Amino acid sequence: MATTTHSTSTEVHENNLETYSLVWLESAMNEANEYIEAQKRLRKLINHLKIFDDVEQCESYMRSVPKDDRIILIISDQLGQDIEGISTKVNALVDQILLDQTTRFRNKVDEILPINIFNSGTQAEKSTTGLNGQFMFSQLLIDRLLRMKPKVTDKNELTDRCKKFYKNNSSELAIIQEFEKDYVSDRALWWYTRESFLYRLLNKALRTQDIDLLFLFRFFMCDIQKQLQKLQCSTFLRVYRGQVISKDELDTLKTSTGQFISMNSFLSTSLDRRLALSFLSSSTISGDLQRILFEIDLDPTLAGIKPFADITSSSFFTNEQEVLIMLGSIFRLVNIDCQNGVWIAHMAICSDNDNSLKPIYDYMKNEYDENDSGSSDFSFGILLFKMGQYDKAEKYCNRLLSELPRDHPDLAPCYHNLGMVANHKGKYDTSLEWFAKALEMYNKTRQPDDPVVATTYNSIGEVHFRKGNRTNALESFKKALSIRKKRFGEEHLQVAMCYHNMGNVYQEEKKFQEAFECHQKSLMIRQKYLPTDHPDIGASVHCIASIYLCLNYPDLALQYYNRALEIYQKSLPSQHQDIAMSHYNLGLLYAGKEDFQQALTHFQKASTIFHVTLPSTHPFIGIVNQDIQRVSNKLK
Repeated sequence: MATTTHSTSTEVHENNLETYSLVWLESAMNEANEYIEAQKRLRKLINHLKIFDDVEQCESYMRSVPKDDRIILIISDQLGQDIEGISTKVNALVDQILLDQTTRFRNKVDEILPINIFNSGTQAEKSTTGLNGQFMFSQLLIDRLLRMKPKVTDKNELTDRCKKFYKNNSSELAIIQEFEKDYVSDRALWWYTRESFLYRLLNKALRTQDIDLLFLFRFFMCDIQKQLQKLQCSTFLRVYRGQVISKDELDTLKTSTGQFISMNSFLSTSLDRRLALSFLSSSTISGDLQRILFEIDLDPTLAGIKPFADITSSSFFTNEQEVLIMLGSIFRLVNIDCQNGVWIAHMAICSDNDNSLKPIYDYMKNEYDENDSGSSDFSFGILLFKMGQYDKAEKYCNRLLSELPRDHPDLAPCYHNLGMVANHKGKYDTSLEWFAKALEMYNKTRQPDDPVVATTYNSIGEVHFRKGNRTNALESFKKALSIRKKRFGEEHLQVAMCYHNMGNVYQEEKKFQEAFECHQKSLMIRQKYLPTDHPDIGASVHCIASIYLCLNYPDLALQYYNRALEIYQKSLPSQHQDIAMSHYNLGLLYAGKEDFQQALTHFQKASTIFHVTLPSTHPFIGIVNQDIQRVSNKLK
């Protein structure tokens, strides 16, 4: 389907790889040359064009667009006559839109900055939004992407994807062909700063974590990093970036003084404060939008910082004093205040080693390194799974399966990862099929007591447990435990995992003493070898809380559930299933205490995450919806 579409009937909302889209509403299809030429001109800067002749369909489409995307709406003919401020001359309107878009590209104040905040305060001092976990996993994702070895086919695959998206857009296709023919790694900055598909697609892919596109952009991001390292500034700089942000984002920043901030994009800044302020003051704001100027101190003598450089000599625009800061850089927010109607946020770049998440970050990064064979990118799929991004993990692993030879050693772990994804999506039979394929391959290539065989038995047990087959689950867990104790001894993290899972089975069988002993063993091992806020410790604490609740010790259960939630919010993304389960169980606890308002709050938080991370048919969604209805009725 071409990107330009006439929508006279309901259509599926196709994926727009750019942030901006054009929506053109007219009472009747106008094929006049003036209109066709106007649309061609507009698509030079905004590729995604949708044309409607039905108001309801137009409104429905706009409501379906992701909230962080931008729409430029054009209403023509009689439909626009009663709307104030609309230009009635098509060419004048197009000229103004093109000028506005060019200005937006040059000053970047309207560009969406994906900001993550790490709050180093205590749980009582921080909001319960999971910002810390999001901060850490964003850093892990960037690290893994930049360390994955690009394939020689990535560039061709990227341009093929772009050609399909920009079909019928002759101006952008010409740039893509130029890129195919002329691109070399030491011109990455020149290409990035040019107003073209590369800048638009990469920045949106980083903001939305579009794994497919980011995977293909690895070579380009690595080339930018190498150029920045080569051009790294050697003296202290203060740089400026004007930005328009929402009131909610501003409120978050205002309560984050002294905290760490990372931005999941390459950050374009200026050495000229007056220029940055002039760009900001000329920007149009409406609704709850606020103007903010970031003043950023850059000290190149600090150890463990990502590169930044004055890229004037390498930029497409050689007359600008632009300093580009590497993707994933970490800053400390020094202070924020308002001056003459503009918020000023003073930040300073800081070492990746400064924040208190470093111990758990390093530990989890090393976990993925251990899973990486050195010749593959399999551990990237594990990271996506750990982030709770099950659809993306599944898509990535299927991609690897299509690329790997039939006898490749990474096929078995790929099958295993797909089995874990299917299990968490509630597709239990599919999960067992994937694990059977993994086990079959391991049996041909590994010894029967190999730890990876134990890992597969453990995962098979988890599926049987979720299906309610407790006997089969316990049998699988005991097989895994036997192999692991023989290989590693009693005190090992993989042994702790077996005890953890066996404890869950015993709890379901109402053998609470055996369950408690298993979870205590698991927790003791994990506390000995893991960082304090590792999510596996949170899992053990959560399970002990559940046993206390079953034994009618609600106060102890509440204490342990809150501790588990605190750990998860420090170490997991905000929309992770483990956070949802913590909220759900807290909801059950408060419902039992007849504190129905608190119960409803936690059930609703759980429901929000489940609806984002699980298929609509997953049983968890129906269960939590019933609980919401139950406690809502109690509040009437």
